[in-house]
Amino acid sequence: MPAASRAAKEHKEAVETPRYDERETRALGLWVVLSRAAASVSSLSTADIALSELTPAEFGVLELLYHKGPLLLGEVQKKVLVSSGGVTYIVDRLADRGLIERRLCPNDRRARYAAVTRKGKALMKQVFPRHAKAMADALASLNPEEQAQAHELLRKLGLGAARAMGPKAVK
Repeated sequence: MPAASRAAKEHKEAVETPRYDERETRALGLWVVLSRAAASVSSLSTADIALSELTPAEFGVLELLYHKGPLLLGEVQKKVLVSSGGVTYIVDRLADRGLIERRLCPNDRRARYAAVTRKGKALMKQVFPRHAKAMADALASLNPEEQAQAHELLRKLGLGAARAMGPKAVK
């Protein structure tokens, strides 16, 4: 086979798109749309949080403690989905700013609680209503019924994906 023909054949093989069945094509399309939607909402959330001079992780920890009350650091880690070292770092940063404090656990000398301080509560009373409005505005393209449906469907999707990863992933 001449070199030009062989090169043309190799090029054609290289640019041909693999074929996927209908189930795979639908799943890949959904994944792209879901990823883009999550990125858009996340960008808006991050921009709003930045107005408070907090990182999204700091805001997440502060918001959790503000709404749930004092929690063991291990519980904070599980709820905000960061590593134990990450939680320690975030708690240190928030404590340095006087927004949260560590408290001893009466039942376990090794364990520590994190709790919002008065200064942290004052900050959250100021910034959380604005953030809640920003999130409501970001999701306003869906009416309340659609938001409820999306909530249930995404929860179901997340649980199914976790099951597909194996028993240790389902929480």
